Amino acid sequence: MRTKSLKKNRINVVTLGCSKNVYDSEVLMGQLKASGKDVVHEEEGNVVVINTCGFINNAKEESVNTILEFMQKKEDGLVDKVFVTGCLSERYKPDLEKEIPNVDQYFGTTELPQLLKALGADYKHELIGERLTTTPKNYAYLKIAEGCDRPCSFCAIPLMRGKHKSTPIEDLVIEAEKLAASGVKELILIAQDLTYYGLDLYKKRNLAELLEHLVKVEGIEWIRLHYAFPTGFPMDVLEVMKREPKICNYIDIPLQHISDHILKSMRRGTTKEKTTKLLQDFREKVPEMTIRTTLIVGYPGETEEDFQELKSWVKAMRFERLGCFTYSHEENTHAYNLVGDVPEEVKMDRANQIMEVQSQISWELNQAKIGQEFKVIIDRKEGNYFVGRTEFDSPDVDNEVLIDASKTYLKTGEFTQVRIVEAEDFDLYAEVL
Repeated sequence: MRTKSLKKNRINVVTLGCSKNVYDSEVLMGQLKASGKDVVHEEEGNVVVINTCGFINNAKEESVNTILEFMQKKEDGLVDKVFVTGCLSERYKPDLEKEIPNVDQYFGTTELPQLLKALGADYKHELIGERLTTTPKNYAYLKIAEGCDRPCSFCAIPLMRGKHKSTPIEDLVIEAEKLAASGVKELILIAQDLTYYGLDLYKKRNLAELLEHLVKVEGIEWIRLHYAFPTGFPMDVLEVMKREPKICNYIDIPLQHISDHILKSMRRGTTKEKTTKLLQDFREKVPEMTIRTTLIVGYPGETEEDFQELKSWVKAMRFERLGCFTYSHEENTHAYNLVGDVPEEVKMDRANQIMEVQSQISWELNQAKIGQEFKVIIDRKEGNYFVGRTEFDSPDVDNEVLIDASKTYLKTGEFTQVRIVEAEDFDLYAEVL
């Protein structure tokens, strides 16, 4: 039985996974809109496009469950067509076609023109920077490169996203200008590896030059760097960060581990000594910098001694922001054939121990902020609070600043000056100055 409630020929784009996927969905939606299509993001529509993630087990499970959920809706007559794209589809297309055959069509990460054709739209090459953003109006992701050339043993991203490919500076500037014109004030630069930017196009690491161009875009007030790689980090980036007030004193640099033999097995191309020296250089050159990192525990062959070394190092380094993942065994990666896999409960215990250490560090660093004044951007209103962030915090993953909405009216998307009056391990409470 066909329901009458759904709008005909409305395309609902559902996004799973990381900020790179968010960006890809926004580009897809921009293309659809340019072809005159009625397109929405995670609302009701009779045609569904699921942009999947295939990074680690949990993400793959969520993607498969979402596909199954929409297949049920198709069976029940609630939707007409379901298309699947993104990383899971790129990596497991033959398996998915066999296991879930009633999906209308599967597309890989590089098959946007074919997907658009299936949706009755044309791929328009001239649409540089035309996107339908799905983030709050004040910030947007700017993907500066696709793919990755790093050989990390645990990572399947090169299998799903291909080799590193930088976007030319002039195209990124056009995109930034269009975002600024639509009210975006904060650009979050993303790629699988920011530090590799430009090597393919300009034969040198060119992130610093890109930043020099982006700071000139009127209307953009904050530029934030996500996903830098520690090996071969271009130090001229720090000089630009120190000199240019628009560039947030913030860097997201996933370090993964610190034990030399684990780093070697992970094929990270660095050592404990080099990594520690790099972080010391960061703090020396930009003392105000907030460093975010992510770590993996339970990698094959990680001994108790390796773990204790990592834990002691986390205590010593006092990262402002840190996330910890348990190792996910991914087929067709170099690490897939390694023996000595750590039991699941040990992995979980180690991750919890790291996060307990980090929680204490974060609490101590936040206590020191009481009485200090900060510029914050207001992302949203939630319950009785306006929720904002300082330049030292990225959306969804970092600390938030909560401001009592009964005392002050604030506009989302605007900057305001606040004083911190109270602090917890991952939240700050503030009053407007």
